[in-house]
Amino acid sequence: MALVETELCVCDLSEILDMSPSAVSHQLKELRDGNFVKYRRDGKENYYSLEIEHLGPILRKALEHLEHSQN
Repeated sequence: MALVETELCVCDLSEILDMSPSAVSHQLKELRDGNFVKYRRDGKENYYSLEIEHLGPILRKALEHLEHSQN
């Protein structure tokens, strides 16, 4: 969900998710392999964003549904 709003680097995602950079990188590789995220290189950093632009609203709606079903 963090990538819905903006592109982020591994270090930012690691902080947001409270996970090690290594674990975040592993998850991002899986998402890249599934064509869910893409990245661009800027110097030594890779910045990740959603591969499919319309995926953001779908993810938001799914999260909203999950939140309502738990209440």
